[in-house]
Parts: sequence; structure tokens; C-alpha cells
Amino acid sequence: MNQFGTTGLSIDRIAGEYLKKTPSANHTVSGTVSFEQILQDTKLQETGGQASGVTFSKHANDRMDQRHIALNEAQMKRLNEGVEQARSKNINESLVMLDDLAFIVNVKNNTVVTALEQDSDDGHVFTNIDGAVII
Repeated sequence: MNQFGTTGLSIDRIAGEYLKKTPSANHTVSGTVSFEQILQDTKLQETGGQASGVTFSKHANDRMDQRHIALNEAQMKRLNEGVEQARSKNINESLVMLDDLAFIVNVKNNTVVTALEQDSDDGHVFTNIDGAVII
């Protein structure tokens, strides 16, 4: 099984980070912090303050295993660049085409939802996307 994007954050660890927090600009007016912000802050702390690359959902990992799809470091870098291009155009759900591979990515969550090879004999129809990036 592919091990892309598995960070192993536990709810206890995130709760611990929440309890250590002091108010910052990311807090709401009432002084509370959203769970999404805590999770994002925790991920940034784990990566040394740098935003991490895309993660792969369980479904995407399963599809990549089934289809014998493996990405090298250069392809991962290009995939991340494609996601950033989609983000810069305010795309929420993107088709990212890379070499002979196609990825559906939830840009907001920075998560690959599914992956497949383009050179299949079957036609492919992509639904529920609002943009495409070809890299």
C-alpha cells in the first residue's frame, strides 16, 4: 500500500496543541479556534513551518495500488505544482493531468481523491470538477 501523506495525527495530540495555543490572528472574534485551523497549525509545526504537499486519500491509495501507479520524487513535485496552479485560479476540485496519469484533487484539502492512467481503452468521464491543470 502506498504511504503518501500519512501523518498519524491523533485527536489527543491535536487537542493537546489546542490547549497550548494562545490567541492569534487566526482565531475568531470570540477567541475560539476552528478545528481546521488547529489541524493546519499542527501540520505546519510538524513540517517545520512549511506547507506540506498533497496527501492521498485511502481511496486514492487503493486505486494507485490496484492500477500499479507509483510516483517518483519529480512527479510528486510536479503534482504539487499543478495543485498550486489550481489553487491560484480558485479551483476547488481539479483534474490534474501528469504524464499519462490523471488525478482528481480536492484543492482546499490538498488531497488526491483518486488516480488513474489515461491510456486505458475505456473512455473516462470526470464529473464534479471545476477546473483542470495539465502539467
